[in-house]
Amino acid sequence: MIKFIPQRDQMDCGPACLVMVANFYGKKYNLDYVRKKSFITKEGVSFSGLKEAAQDIGFETLSTQLTIKQLIDKNEYFPCILHWNQKHFVVLYKVKPTKGKNYFYIADPEFGKIKLSEDKFTSHWQSNSNYGVALFLNPANKFYELNPEPETTINFKYILNYIKPHKYKFFKIFLLLLAGSGFTVFFPLITQKLIDDGIRTKNLNLIILLLLGQLALYIGVIVVGIFRNWLMLYVGNKVSITIISDFFKKMMKLPMSFFDTKMIGDFQQRIQDNEHIEDFLTSNSLITLFSFITFSVFFAILMYYDYKILLVYLTLTVGSVVWSYYWLNKRKMLDYIRFQQRVENQESVYEMLNGITEMKLNRFETYKITAWEKIQKQLFDINLRILRLDQVQLSGFEFLNQTKNIIVTFIAAIAVTNNTLTLGELLSISYIIGQMNGPVNQIITFLRSFQDAKLSLLRLNEVKNHDDEETKNLKLLNTNSIHNSNVYNGISIKNLSFQYEGPKSPYVLRNINLLIPEGKVTAIVGASGSGKTTLMKLLLKFYNPTNGTIFYNGDDLLNLSPGSLREKCGVVMQDGFIFSDTIARNIATGDDKFDYNKLKHAAVMANIDDFIMSLPLKYNTKIGAAGNGISGGQKQRLLIARAIYKAPQYIFFDEASSALDAENEKIIHDNLQNFFKGKTVIVIAHRLSTVKNADQIIVMNNGEITESGTHESLVKQESNYYNLVKNQLALGT
Repeated sequence: MIKFIPQRDQMDCGPACLVMVANFYGKKYNLDYVRKKSFITKEGVSFSGLKEAAQDIGFETLSTQLTIKQLIDKNEYFPCILHWNQKHFVVLYKVKPTKGKNYFYIADPEFGKIKLSEDKFTSHWQSNSNYGVALFLNPANKFYELNPEPETTINFKYILNYIKPHKYKFFKIFLLLLAGSGFTVFFPLITQKLIDDGIRTKNLNLIILLLLGQLALYIGVIVVGIFRNWLMLYVGNKVSITIISDFFKKMMKLPMSFFDTKMIGDFQQRIQDNEHIEDFLTSNSLITLFSFITFSVFFAILMYYDYKILLVYLTLTVGSVVWSYYWLNKRKMLDYIRFQQRVENQESVYEMLNGITEMKLNRFETYKITAWEKIQKQLFDINLRILRLDQVQLSGFEFLNQTKNIIVTFIAAIAVTNNTLTLGELLSISYIIGQMNGPVNQIITFLRSFQDAKLSLLRLNEVKNHDDEETKNLKLLNTNSIHNSNVYNGISIKNLSFQYEGPKSPYVLRNINLLIPEGKVTAIVGASGSGKTTLMKLLLKFYNPTNGTIFYNGDDLLNLSPGSLREKCGVVMQDGFIFSDTIARNIATGDDKFDYNKLKHAAVMANIDDFIMSLPLKYNTKIGAAGNGISGGQKQRLLIARAIYKAPQYIFFDEASSALDAENEKIIHDNLQNFFKGKTVIVIAHRLSTVKNADQIIVMNNGEITESGTHESLVKQESNYYNLVKNQLALGT
């Protein structure tokens, strides 16, 4: 039987399927490891990427199109991976004929194990041509020789590391809970005294005294509870901030390639999941500890009254806990699935809120709302499955609990009729049983809370399995000129090639050889999709080359600190981001206290100072998220001002003036000419009027350099660049 492995992110279905198949053959692979081997992207994993990963861990693979009959005939090769709904992967592990009909057993990383009729199965698997795609996997010798990386596990000790900084506060909570537990111990003793020594002897003074004592105990419990809750709120907030802060800090250290495989909903849902961890650390763990103490005290008192009653109670209690734990394990898989549905919901809502303008313009509202409603139905279905499971667990638990209470009461009642127990002792035992049921319930809550917290921490800590961009052995960028005849000053690119999705994916850049001289302006032009922006991202060390090398003043880029590099770069990207903050903070992003003179100079150079000064709060005006409230041209000028403010040695402009009108473009272009002096500048532009004064122009097409030279020399060649100029400026022949 195959072990179900849920996907942890929206695009993890392929790697999760491969982990399931590997597990079937006896190898427990880490999902993160297989994910890396699959060259996964935000669009998911391709069949070729999945085959690459399978071959890498020792499988012989065969991907093929076949009919439903051909698939059934290959049942000896199950489990196999199927392409599902033209966008998903599932594992087919069994086909079983029942009453003349075939039923297909599927392990879907998004929904769990499901059983489908042939009609249902073909509707999801086959395309319009009555063929479906399957990937058959056969373990070779290499598979059994390899030792897989172990799965990351989170244990109780790891979780408690978040408590250590607050140990004194936890000690106070400990004392308060201990006091609360101590108060409750006296209630059954008071009850017994009230019945046996007060009511039976009609001693009104003793009754009043015992009731006043009981009232004082209740007040003590309430006061202790108030202080405990305040402390728990304080500690819970601190722990929550620490967990999310650690997540953000680690996330900021990761390379850009990590974010290529994640959707916004994945991150949002992980952050929201920290509530499970906070609840477990600050509430359930401590309350369970003192519930156990309370249970132990009442356990001793109950043993004092009657050990037979205690044995019956313990037997049925153990049965109810085992019952609950069994269903709790089944709920674990459903929690993974619900997480995925919530991620899709987050992504859908985010897309609708951010794309409202385009939706209205293109009458896309109905389609997107229908898609959202479909996600809600899937969420409802999974919540219904969880509810059914919880009801079975709770019903069984309550049945055993109530049966236990009835049997214990019955045994105690017989003892009273036989005069081996007093009526006061009977009521005291009833009270003790009621109080002991609370800790038992708390143990079940604790187990569920621990499971939720563990799953949430696993999701949050997935980022910890990835290597940081910065490592200790990386060098700082040297911006000084190199006086060595064998080393060129500037950026030297040699035999550079790059692929986004692994060895069988198409090349985005091929065999690039280029020298970008120090202190000169280099322009890169070409049609959309020719690789210009990708080249810039490689120069900024967002990605590492597939083949070839990049040198900055003779130093291999792979050996340079990315932080050191970007600190000396002023960059304007096509999709530059405006933060929800003041204009000043959006320009001076890297300074805790910004320099007003530099700020003013940058704004003047970017020709946006007049606009800023016309605003009531001037540089302290707050801009909406992603630049809401300003035009595209104003946003672009702010991004240019941001790059200028850094006073960088290297300047990278990717379509930095595409949203500017002709007048603003000319003013900024003229302003920048002086700013560019002595700096190494790379400008990517479609608008050729902005690049014709560059010291050298590089023409790219389909990931390759086709021409290079100055504007005049390239026009004379009458080739690709000439045609670009002709199309834009109507240059005559």
